Amino acid sequence: MAAIDPLTAGAVLVATAATDAVYVMFTSAVVARKRVPAATWSAIWYLLSSYAVISYTENAFYVAFAAIGSWVGAYASLTFLHRPPGGPPVGAAPE
Repeated sequence: MAAIDPLTAGAVLVATAATDAVYVMFTSAVVARKRVPAATWSAIWYLLSSYAVISYTENAFYVAFAAIGSWVGAYASLTFLHRPPGGPPVGAAPE
């Protein structure tokens, strides 16, 4: 197994955190039935996930950084999108 490059490990962590945050935004746009935002978030999602996959396939240890980044991204995006129970989804049209 090759040595771990801290810069690559950090980049994988950030890329997967961003990927999960974008996935949450994508899901929110889908729930709100917003076609253009959903398509845009989907494209960004694939671009970010491609970087992470390409980076960690050279060294399986980077998968750990991908998992940590995924957790951070989902946690942060759900914190950002937190709404009181019973409210409309983020991106829904105002009533």
